[in-house]
Amino acid sequence: MDTIKFSGKTRTESDLIGSKEIPVEAMYGVQSLRGFENFKISGKLMYEYPTFIKGMAITKKGAAIANHKQGKLTDEQFKAICQACDEIYEGQHHEWFASDMIQGGAGTTVNMNANEVIANRALAIMGHQYGEYQYCSPNDHINASQSTNDAYPTAFHFGLYLKTPELIEAMEKFIASLEAKAAEFKNVVKMGRTQLQDGVPMTLGQTFQAFANGMKEQVKCLKATAEELLCINMGATAIGTGICSEPGYSKLCTEALREITGWNVTLAEDLIEVTSATDVLVAYSSNLKRIALKSIKICNDLRLMGSGPRCGIHELHLPEMQPGSSIMPGKVNPVIPEVMNQLCYKVIGNDTTVMLASENAQLELNVMEPVLVYSLFESIQLLTNGFNTLRTLCIDGIVADAENCMNQVRNSIGIVTALNPIIGYKNSTKIAKEAMATGKGVYDLVLEHDILSKEDLDTILAPENMVEPVKLDIKPKKQL
Repeated sequence: MDTIKFSGKTRTESDLIGSKEIPVEAMYGVQSLRGFENFKISGKLMYEYPTFIKGMAITKKGAAIANHKQGKLTDEQFKAICQACDEIYEGQHHEWFASDMIQGGAGTTVNMNANEVIANRALAIMGHQYGEYQYCSPNDHINASQSTNDAYPTAFHFGLYLKTPELIEAMEKFIASLEAKAAEFKNVVKMGRTQLQDGVPMTLGQTFQAFANGMKEQVKCLKATAEELLCINMGATAIGTGICSEPGYSKLCTEALREITGWNVTLAEDLIEVTSATDVLVAYSSNLKRIALKSIKICNDLRLMGSGPRCGIHELHLPEMQPGSSIMPGKVNPVIPEVMNQLCYKVIGNDTTVMLASENAQLELNVMEPVLVYSLFESIQLLTNGFNTLRTLCIDGIVADAENCMNQVRNSIGIVTALNPIIGYKNSTKIAKEAMATGKGVYDLVLEHDILSKEDLDTILAPENMVEPVKLDIKPKKQL
């Protein structure tokens, strides 16, 4: 809104507190302006979250349809309000939604910001001046049969629902990139590790496919939880009793919203219970936290597998994005997995904020919803940006160090586990102990002690026989 040029002319509007001068060009009104002045908190304004504004436009249009059917709006008012809502949904007039995302009043500033913008745009459509609310009022017409306590949560439910596909798309592209690497690395044998110690052989392809499959499960859960956002409380008005609405309004409004969106919008069974509850948002936030935790695991593994280049594991070459030190020449850091980890920590912190905000529901309302909503929108955006960055600047450019991977397998004590079913636990233990003591390789010691022929040993240790269940008809030549 800082880019809007005002002429300096004003109009006078008044509310419960008193009168204020409003720029004559402003599509907002007095209650919006009070909110703008009172809440300079996060620096993040509503117009930075267009799906939230779109959710509000959907909500207000659905309410207008129901109110028109019940005779609370004239045909002229109804048509103008619907046109205003449609324009807002299409992306127009968003600059006038300048409410801070964190505010007191349980979202009243946001609700009135929407009511006043829609009312003034409707007035212009009807041929009136901004502020001539006798023809179309923010409270009596745009907010008819509503309260902030049902319109606001319905709007941000819809806003989050509209925002979710952006994250899902980023995750699905990320999954496709992981699967491409899984296919590329399907024959690269490496050591699997448990407790940071040598374990048993596997392929690098299996590692990346596991990453992809883990993320697929997160997408599935996120989609399911997002559908729960479509349960709304329109008609609850102040506390769920429906005061100031007429019988049948909730049903009419829900039907209108279902028709407008094509979504499976449903009305909550108990409007009193759901008006103070944020259970669905807690579950949604928990899913975002799960995604963050899964991402941290992947990034930590990438950093470990790429560690080196000379003195680390270095099974992978991560793309070199920038010099890594102002003092150590030649050093290159895994900056993309690092930044993904950091944004994931923020998402986890936001989940804690959501939990605390949800916990503060008291009696018939939760007044802490604004910070909860802000946290969720921020987490979705962070994860979306993070997955797009991690995919394009890291995953797509990863190269396997297949030679080093195989050398580590050959030199590892861990491959004795692959011999265990053939030569027995006792033989395997003795070979492992001697390898540790002498520094010799398991492969060489098995041949040295003539436990297996070279042909049989090579068969057992063939990559395809070490990375999945197999049945081999091989017997040891002797026991140690």
